[in-house]
Amino acid sequence: MFDVEDFEEYAAMFADSNVVRYLGNGQPLSRFMAWQSMAAVVGHWQLRGYGMWAVAEHTTNVLIGRIGFLDGEGWPGFELGWMLSAAYWGKGYGTEGAIAALDYAFNHLNRDQVISLIHPDNTHSLAMAERLGERLEGKTTLFDREVLIYGITSDRWKKFQYQHSA
Repeated sequence: MFDVEDFEEYAAMFADSNVVRYLGNGQPLSRFMAWQSMAAVVGHWQLRGYGMWAVAEHTTNVLIGRIGFLDGEGWPGFELGWMLSAAYWGKGYGTEGAIAALDYAFNHLNRDQVISLIHPDNTHSLAMAERLGERLEGKTTLFDREVLIYGITSDRWKKFQYQHSA
C-alpha cells in the first residue's frame, strides 16, 4: 500500500516524460496532480477492496513503481496496469509483479477476465502483455488516445501457468 513517505518517488515518476508518455494524456504531472493520482490509488482500495500496489526495490525498499488493478467508474474493464521508474525498466520487476497480480485476480478475487490497456506505440508493455499470456482483443479510446485492449481469461491463465511451471 502507498503511504505519504512514497510521495517524493511517486511524484518523480509522474514528472518523468519518458515514464508517462504512454499513460493518460501522455503528459507529466505536476506535484499537485501526482498527489491527486496517489490519493486516487489509495482511495481505489477503499472503494473497491483492490487496486494498485506500491512496488519497492527489495534491497533498498525505495518505491520504484506501481502494479495492480484499475476498475473505476466508466473504465472499460478490470484492468491490470503497471508503471515503473525508468531506472528499473528491463530488470524483471514488472513481469514478476504482474504475474503475482494476475494470480491474485484469478485465485483471490475470482475474476473471469483481466485486461490491460496499452498505447499502440508502447512496444515494451505490448511485449510484457504477451509474456503474461495476454492477447489482443480490440481497441478503445481513453483520454482522447487510442489504446489496445489486451486480455486474458482465467482459463487461459491456468493453461499459461501450467505451461510455464514445467
